Amino acid sequence: MTRVAKRGFTVALIGPDGAGKTTVARRVEELLPMPVKYLYMGVNPDSSNYLLPTTRLVHALRRARGPQPDTVGPWDSSRPDGAAPKGRLRRTLRSGRSFLRLGNRLAEEWHRAFVAFLHRRRGSIVVFDRHFFADFYAYDVSTKPRRSASRRLHGFVLSRIYPRPDLAIYLDAPAEILFERKGEGTLESLERRRHEYLELGQVLREFTVVDASRPLEMVTRDVADVIAAFGRSRS
Repeated sequence: MTRVAKRGFTVALIGPDGAGKTTVARRVEELLPMPVKYLYMGVNPDSSNYLLPTTRLVHALRRARGPQPDTVGPWDSSRPDGAAPKGRLRRTLRSGRSFLRLGNRLAEEWHRAFVAFLHRRRGSIVVFDRHFFADFYAYDVSTKPRRSASRRLHGFVLSRIYPRPDLAIYLDAPAEILFERKGEGTLESLERRRHEYLELGQVLREFTVVDASRPLEMVTRDVADVIAAFGRSRS
């Protein structure tokens, strides 16, 4: 394979659960001639290879209380925010907790962006497994009625300030295949999520779709070829 540019850049592998993002991101390193740094950019603490101590503490406290933390991504974008609690004090407490969670989430997101910046400066291709902008685009970034103040602020930061990937590769597969692989969600929700990711093609400058319904080896090879071609174009 022709050598790609020595200057580092970022690549985000995005797609619904079951598309094969993590497996492809881990395997593509073997096919590229440049140093590759894998970086998980989702909300699952068990999958994160870089995690702030405060985030570990938050998830430990949530587990101790009983409910499990989010483990794959944001809520279903079609689900409205919960009704505001009655009483000024309860509303104030709820708003305060929401902004505290947002503060930690933003710190976590910028922490990983800084890690990516450092590896990019050293000349590595930083391969993102998921990306916060892509995962929260339909939920916090794009127009949606009745968003809370904290979600509107999160969307503003992601859309106006947070660094986007140099290249986004969307791993696409029909909802039936995604459901068969993971057994999570419904065909309707998976198909809706699929279209939400496709909408990013109108937002992100460098956006490529790869058919992820094929065997893993073929998908990984295609992803590596797209990354290598993008690197050559930056030389």
